[in-house]
Amino acid sequence: MNMITGRGYRKKEVYAAFICMAPAVFLAMTFILIPLFNVFYLSFTNWDLLKTSKNFIGFDNYRYIFKDQKFVKSIINTFYFAGIKIPLDLVLSLFIAVLLDKKIRCLRFFRASYFAPVIVPMVASTLIWIWIYDPMIGPLNQILGSFGIKPVQWLNDPNTAMPSVILFSVWKGLGYNIVIFLAGLQSIPNNFAEAAKIDGANSRKIFFKITVPLLSPVIYFVVLMGIINSFKIFTQISVMTPKGGPLYSTGVIVFYIFQQAFENYKIGRACAASVILFLLILSITAVQKKVGSKHVYYD
Repeated sequence: MNMITGRGYRKKEVYAAFICMAPAVFLAMTFILIPLFNVFYLSFTNWDLLKTSKNFIGFDNYRYIFKDQKFVKSIINTFYFAGIKIPLDLVLSLFIAVLLDKKIRCLRFFRASYFAPVIVPMVASTLIWIWIYDPMIGPLNQILGSFGIKPVQWLNDPNTAMPSVILFSVWKGLGYNIVIFLAGLQSIPNNFAEAAKIDGANSRKIFFKITVPLLSPVIYFVVLMGIINSFKIFTQISVMTPKGGPLYSTGVIVFYIFQQAFENYKIGRACAASVILFLLILSITAVQKKVGSKHVYYD
């Protein structure tokens, strides 16, 4: 039965289907497909915001950005951010979700407390953490000082700037993943754990042999969203470490794109970097999907 030609369906049903699909197709064309193709086209031009002319220059923009040390460093910084944040986020959120899945006092309060940072606006929360990281009056250095530790230049030192941003990002998004894991934990039937206890399994074996495998689809989703969100990080970098931080230690790909487009006015180069970012996310997602599909789906 061919859904495209409508064979096996009444014409009225086919027309109704196309009418119902039209708004979604229009929105997809307007806000996804057309801008996507436009970015690909502009990546092969030398369009400058200060000029009106656009000339086709082939792969010159791609040659430039791959020779630009800032772009290379932005890729390294992006992978560094994702490589540290995603495992931390995964382990902490799963650990806290397991604790919150138990019957304890003030459970609703703890769940709301962990989710609260998610709903706080990004700029407002970054400003709060800039004050926390302040080397002179910040409470973090004051706490460390009470233990005899010298003040740390959290956002002003190339060695600590990116870890500081990662720490904030983990705090900001932890509650979202906790909610996802809680939903996954509560969907696991109790009879699996009860059967394992009858066979003599302890809590550790039940967690690693039963709970974690059954949570594989949820873990796959959390990791996938973590990769996508890590590669498009921008706001906290821009607010907490303007200009990409000391020695460009926190400059990531999206921040590089922003600089090329709205500081250097080189739209063609920004579009070329955007295409590279798109291909990076697409390839990583494809690899993860291929690897994850062998482990996360159960009949």
